Amino acid sequence: MTTVPPGPLPGPLRGPAFSSYAADEVGWLLTDLSGVPLEAPAEEREEAVQSGGAHYAESLPVEYLPGAQYGALFEAALRRSARRVALGVAVVAELLRAERGEDLVLASLARAGTPVGVLLRRWAARSGARWPHYAVSIVRGRGLDPVALRWLAAHHDPDRVVFVDAWTGKGAIARELAAALGAAGARGFRAELAVLTDPGSCVRTFGSRADYLVPSACLNSTVSGLVSRTVLNDRLIGPDRFHGAKFYADLAAADVSRRFLDVVSGCFDEVAADVPAAMAAVRAGDRTPTFAGWAQVEEVSAEFGIGDVNLVKPGVGETTRVLLRRVPWRVLVRPPAELEHPDDLAHLHLLAQQRGVPVQEVPGLAYSAIGLIHPRFTRGATGADGRAAQGVAR
Repeated sequence: MTTVPPGPLPGPLRGPAFSSYAADEVGWLLTDLSGVPLEAPAEEREEAVQSGGAHYAESLPVEYLPGAQYGALFEAALRRSARRVALGVAVVAELLRAERGEDLVLASLARAGTPVGVLLRRWAARSGARWPHYAVSIVRGRGLDPVALRWLAAHHDPDRVVFVDAWTGKGAIARELAAALGAAGARGFRAELAVLTDPGSCVRTFGSRADYLVPSACLNSTVSGLVSRTVLNDRLIGPDRFHGAKFYADLAAADVSRRFLDVVSGCFDEVAADVPAAMAAVRAGDRTPTFAGWAQVEEVSAEFGIGDVNLVKPGVGETTRVLLRRVPWRVLVRPPAELEHPDDLAHLHLLAQQRGVPVQEVPGLAYSAIGLIHPRFTRGATGADGRAAQGVAR
């Protein structure tokens, strides 16, 4: 049997033609689908995904554009959290340098990981390091883009590549990454993920294991270079093409991508003196991934009669995504008295109010917040198997 060799590799997309980031900040290993109508209402997408009629990555949600009140909450969160995020970026960067060396290549998981990749690159540049940065797609259930891996291997030493994301939830993406990099075609890449926050104890390279708000989680494309979530649709993506995404150039008036980066990196000088102690604190603890958060997810899934851990999204960032992109059912939060930064949840309360979603305080919750996607969703259903699930009212 004759083996057909793979076709020629495409090149990375760069701003301003694709994304509002500067060309040298990130190269997107993606296929430009900007001219393809892929958006569908959240209710239609949810019904198709949960019925098995479609995969979530085959289409896109309608982009959320914040109103004045929500925009003000983002600005307040950015001012409040910029120093904390800057310190987390610095700790992750210095851990990587100490344990992986100076000559690194950043591969951020588009799109939530991409602002973090840009910030890591900016921190490294303060001391003269030039870390190439690319954004790659990973899709739950479908894996890491194999064409992007081929491109990285063809242009860089796979052992120098570091995969980057903003946060972990229950660890599904960390596991997806490990599975993809354990495949035969991914030799040389390290199955490790670096993140700012790791509340689920899913990785060993992190800035903190606290479940705090990374302000970029508050928004979608308008804080991520105006780039959509990634798309993997066999009708549009051939075997020798990167996964796809759209560039929403028409949303430029609402874009705060560069502002987020500039405000956080503007704190780098301020946090520099705190980095050694913060880094030492991380290294002094047990960094072994335990996926401890998964037990909380299974407990919540059982308690609320959901029956599918994929519909339980733990952490502030994941809960925000549920409210912005899915059909939310309920939001669980720790009481304010148990939170170091209660204001981290202000945007969740506003989004929940706008979408008519109940918010329930749960003392002792392992995460600051957990978002529940409507289980067994049809537009006439209220819960699993079309009935109201245990403990959740209409």
